[in-house]
Amino acid sequence: MGKIVWLASYPKSGNTWLRAFLHNLLRNPEEAYDINRIADFTLGDSDLRWYLGPIGRPPGDWTREEVGRVRASVHATMTGAFPDSVFVKTHNAMVADRTGPMITLAETAAAIYLVRNPLDVAVSFADHLGKSLDETIDFMADPGAESLNTERAVYQIYRSWSEHVLSWTERPHPGLHVLRYEDMLAEPTGTFRAVARFLGLDPPRPRLERAIRRSSFRVLQEQERRHGFAERSPLAAKFFREGKAGQWRRALTPEQADRMVASHRRQMERFGYLP
Repeated sequence: MGKIVWLASYPKSGNTWLRAFLHNLLRNPEEAYDINRIADFTLGDSDLRWYLGPIGRPPGDWTREEVGRVRASVHATMTGAFPDSVFVKTHNAMVADRTGPMITLAETAAAIYLVRNPLDVAVSFADHLGKSLDETIDFMADPGAESLNTERAVYQIYRSWSEHVLSWTERPHPGLHVLRYEDMLAEPTGTFRAVARFLGLDPPRPRLERAIRRSSFRVLQEQERRHGFAERSPLAAKFFREGKAGQWRRALTPEQADRMVASHRRQMERFGYLP
């Protein structure tokens, strides 16, 4: 069995919130953990720095094939980052590319998958991408959706929102824990305790609730306001926007919501997201 615990989600679905909670729970710092040190404890599988050595030359014109060929070895190298479990953020669907799988099962111990109402995802993702809502809705329905190699990150394969969700959740497994963003908001104590128990932990209630408070959206938003956030898209004014459920009701037109439902009805129904 491998050592990687994947923290997986479609973009803008609460991954950073989960990582902040885990930092505050497991490190138990005296004050809220600095979001700009989040990579000290949870790695990112698209972080370009992991690929520099294996590829052997500066980025700028890396091809997908070059990145894909070393992906499994990068995942293997990540397992040496810490003596115990290694938490790795990913926005990749659990699919194969031309050069091999995007998620290396041989290095995998477990996975936590976050799912969020795609109607709300569209609103946040549009801001992150610097695109219109209509463009983002089309992107989320595209089975070929992916990102490119950049100066900061290697390419990621999303596929459509529905395909992404299905790729991770279609087959229940003892090593997979699925949680909804909306439950993190509505029932944080029970939802985050379930995450801790999935990881084999039973923290005292004061420690659990302290970690929840220190990773709250208000705290994360204030940290970004004061110090910025390295993971903010250069196209977005801020990373932590609203942190609420149901923002789509104000932001999307009925026609836009209908298009989303038409594209993603089956998975939305599975997770209770049909309007």
